[in-house]
Amino acid sequence: MTKESGAFRTIGELSKELNIKPHILRYWEEQFGMLQPLKRAGSRRHYRPEDVEMVKTINRLLNEEGYTIKGARKFLTSRKSKPAAQAVASAPVASTNEMAAGVNGDNGMMLKELKTIRDRLSSALSQA
Repeated sequence: MTKESGAFRTIGELSKELNIKPHILRYWEEQFGMLQPLKRAGSRRHYRPEDVEMVKTINRLLNEEGYTIKGARKFLTSRKSKPAAQAVASAPVASTNEMAAGVNGDNGMMLKELKTIRDRLSSALSQA
């Protein structure tokens, strides 16, 4: 039996649903202050639909897009004026060119240097 999309999830249910170990979810609660599931008797966690969306966003940022915890926290706090579901839906996935265009000053120079190093490494590997 599966729960409706708006139903609360226990940590075990969310863990199985998203294939994330419970200790990781508890760690994320410590690291991301905006992730605050309801705690009932015995400290049992119940994740609301917006908490589930937040966990999905955190998982995407950390495990798919390669953000650090600090970077993901910064990304999420910059979007805290929007509800979590809207932030997930509207979060753009920027291409390398878009990111390079948004970078200014020294960061732009650093990005250019890193791309040059990447290209040199790639050509050295192809010649080996």
